[in-house]
Amino acid sequence: MFARWDRMAKQFTRIGKEIAIAVKQGGPDPDNNPALRRCITNAKSVNMPKDRVEAAIKRAMGKDKTDYHEEIYEGYAPHGVAVLVETATDNPTRTVANVRMHFNKNNGSLGTSGSVSFMFNHMGEFKVANTGQDIEELEFDLIDSGLQEIGEDSEGNIIIRTSFSDFGNMSKALEEKAIEVTSSELTWIPTTAVDLPEDQATEVLKLVDHLEQDDDVQKVYHNLK
Repeated sequence: MFARWDRMAKQFTRIGKEIAIAVKQGGPDPDNNPALRRCITNAKSVNMPKDRVEAAIKRAMGKDKTDYHEEIYEGYAPHGVAVLVETATDNPTRTVANVRMHFNKNNGSLGTSGSVSFMFNHMGEFKVANTGQDIEELEFDLIDSGLQEIGEDSEGNIIIRTSFSDFGNMSKALEEKAIEVTSSELTWIPTTAVDLPEDQATEVLKLVDHLEQDDDVQKVYHNLK
């Protein structure tokens, strides 16, 4: 139970930072700020209370607001698994030191910019509740908006993916077609996966877990199968 609450608190913190960055870039009105609108949708998907969302928007407009910088770090976990670490921080010096520490303590190595990102595709991903839609028909409807992949996840939701550059086009198309999106994000999808025996995979996941627990880390991506 404590782990579940920790995970929820981490999600709320992550979305709070995303809201701060979205407000800084596009203002506090979600009607005129697609990035903020996306943050609010994602907040609902993790049951973040409305008053916490409103407080985060208000805080992002205040004179004491925290100025977050988005940074991506790249490296290798044990056994050659590629890792991308997305961060949002008010102190990049602290963050890079912590990220390096996590890699070093868990038999990994922090790399330079571009050292592993070429093994991933930067994509937009939309999750849509499956209410019996015809996926082939949906694919046909969205192909001109940049659709690259469509399918279902393990929970039966429809997953729609676009290239990074078509993320805005797809978001607009789904709104215009009144297709309700339960969450959307820019994500990194590995182009190849590394298959490891269980004991070695456990070593990799230990590093991933330590990174995910860091307050400055937003998301961790890897190419472990």
